[in-house]
Amino acid sequence: MSHSSSPAAPRRILVLGGARSGKSAFAENLADEAGGAVRYLATAVPDPDDHDFAERIAQHRSRRPANWSTVESADPAKVLAESTNRPSVLLIDDIGTWLTARIDAREAWEAPRGTISPDTDALVAAVAAYPGDLVIVTPEVGMGVIPATRSGRLFRDEIGILNQRLAQTCDEAYFVVAGLPLRLK
Repeated sequence: MSHSSSPAAPRRILVLGGARSGKSAFAENLADEAGGAVRYLATAVPDPDDHDFAERIAQHRSRRPANWSTVESADPAKVLAESTNRPSVLLIDDIGTWLTARIDAREAWEAPRGTISPDTDALVAAVAAYPGDLVIVTPEVGMGVIPATRSGRLFRDEIGILNQRLAQTCDEAYFVVAGLPLRLK
């Protein structure tokens, strides 16, 4: 982000990576480097019976500085569209958990591809229109084996298309592998 005294144009940054790649930590560092207020939008919906996922959420929470504000289980398109008092940076972590929740909400796991297009279209439009600095974390899942289940293939296809659209909308994009960021754009 910008450290100059004159107001810089807002930046939208997409951070992609696989599971445990370091993408969230890298995105958090980008947001922190901007200085000022950070609003952290956590898209995960905790399941009290999933102790492993609860531990992952706890690790993410423990890394956040105390002065960051956090909104949990929120719809990023809605938060982006309603943000009038924008912070220095809005950090969304992550698009994969949001997408899963949207597929669940539309009961679209067995539906035709594109059933969740209204949701993904709204997200891309909100990202494009957001007037402030934005860092978006999203999983890259298209580099592994072809999923054995229809639901796995659906998620891979939907997140792949959405990631392409977000990358086109964002000003910068990074791919994080083994904790190392590679600038794509």
